[in-house]
Amino acid sequence: MSEQSIRNDIVKWGKSLFDRGLTAGSSGNISVRMEDGYIATPTNSCLGFLDPDRLSRLDADGKHISGDAPTKELPLHFAFYEGRPDCRAVVHLHSTYATALSCLADVDRTNAIPPITPYVVMRVGSVPVVPYTRPGSAEVKPLISAIVADHSAALLENHGPIVSGQSLDATVFAIEELEEAAKLAILTRGMPVRHLTQAAIDDLNRTFKLR
Repeated sequence: MSEQSIRNDIVKWGKSLFDRGLTAGSSGNISVRMEDGYIATPTNSCLGFLDPDRLSRLDADGKHISGDAPTKELPLHFAFYEGRPDCRAVVHLHSTYATALSCLADVDRTNAIPPITPYVVMRVGSVPVVPYTRPGSAEVKPLISAIVADHSAALLENHGPIVSGQSLDATVFAIEELEEAAKLAILTRGMPVRHLTQAAIDDLNRTFKLR
């Protein structure tokens, strides 16, 4: 895929996520890894109004070389790129239900998204909660690095979801699925919910090979 196609896809998905209310204002950020570097959304940019020519271009070492200044959340993104060699895209949002779940004191920190549907298991897997750090702080990087070998997604405590994937499309689909599962988890709190059995989860993991 050409660099221009990647830029156009970031703009397309950014607008789609913004228009559907999955991240508000200038929140949220997207990056894509290419063969010789990265394209990322600029700092303080609104995902609904991105300009493909102003997206941030980074070299293979993550150094900013052209376009607007990149998102301050690069430490988050690079923790996934460095820890998951097959990672090609990272999306971070402030979507309502996943962010709400990240604020709950009694959530399971090893897996905040209960296995309510097969799709959250297939596309996202288990989602640990990463301790709070200031947005943009490099202190988040070792916290992500500690879980990234076994998890493609996480909830940032009191902040929101971040998801990595093998393509931008797949990553967007996964973070959408995470938000839907978080919504179900919030709506059914206190109800006698029937979760997938461990045998069903193991079957999904074998079949779809998400790690």
